[in-house]
Amino acid sequence: MDSNLKAREGQVKEGLNHWILPQKIRDLPELKRKKVIVIAGPTAVGKTQLSLLIARAVGGEIVSADSMQVYRGMDIGTAKPSLVDRQTIPHHLIDSRDLDETYNVMEYYQEAYSAIKEILDKGGVPIVVGGTGFYIHALLYGPPQGPASDPQVRGRLEDEMDLMGTEAMYHKLKGLDPDYAESITANDRHKIVRALEIMTLSSQKVSSLKSTTELSDIYDFRCWFLYKSKETLYPQIEMRCDEMIAAGLISEVKGLSEELRKNSTASNAIGYRQCLQYLDSPQTQEDWDRFIQVFKQSSRRYAKRQFTWFRKEELFRWLNRDVVALEQAAEMIIQDYERF
Repeated sequence: MDSNLKAREGQVKEGLNHWILPQKIRDLPELKRKKVIVIAGPTAVGKTQLSLLIARAVGGEIVSADSMQVYRGMDIGTAKPSLVDRQTIPHHLIDSRDLDETYNVMEYYQEAYSAIKEILDKGGVPIVVGGTGFYIHALLYGPPQGPASDPQVRGRLEDEMDLMGTEAMYHKLKGLDPDYAESITANDRHKIVRALEIMTLSSQKVSSLKSTTELSDIYDFRCWFLYKSKETLYPQIEMRCDEMIAAGLISEVKGLSEELRKNSTASNAIGYRQCLQYLDSPQTQEDWDRFIQVFKQSSRRYAKRQFTWFRKEELFRWLNRDVVALEQAAEMIIQDYERF
């Protein structure tokens, strides 16, 4: 466990009696800002269950921060909350797009803020829930600078990434913008593709664009990151993969196949990409075994990337779900929400 993570854990433990707020929150001027709960964490850690528990207790509504749950039809592989849960607790930014429509972080930012305002105007409690760090960062600090995504350019770059591999594309980025390349990891597929897309569309280096690092002063964001040790989390991730397959993931992807293939972002989502590859194969036992292996491996790697992303997010207090029960975690978050 690294020193930063130990420090975060220490804050949460001491926070049972007295919350130690991150420095960026303490340094903000005293404003009567309305509070928004933000719950993030890796896949399969229990974000949905916790958010529903809190929402029922405080009259909350859920604002999704998942880049794939916006698409209608992508239900099993994105682990959407059940229809019953969505009917019981209002959810926002789920099933808001068809697969032939594009969706980007700017649209997310605008729609999330609109949903939060709507919830607050009704006297409710907004609870932002998800694991897409890029979207949550935009919500907290404002949308990124640079041109909006172009599906055709993005598609070509994704194809090039598939052909050449992440390492080669990273070296390409390093040659074009070495300063930005040094600021990201060499295996961050999304950031590499997005950086090359920005430079293609704007003819500017990413490192020359204005960054968004100032915390929004519109709302008082109460941010939490749920986590478990990899010894606990990885088996749960693999179990979730098995459950998705048993629930009909392959049939879901087969039914969406034509639409998915036209959406380069959705077709590369974990689970969907592996299913499409399996459906395109001779579907032998060897192909099936390979599908299961790659699906689980990609899911574990995604969780690892989520840990890496949120370690850089200073506003988040980390809750170890190995030692903090679901009900206790809910109570801690509710107490924090009501105390200040």
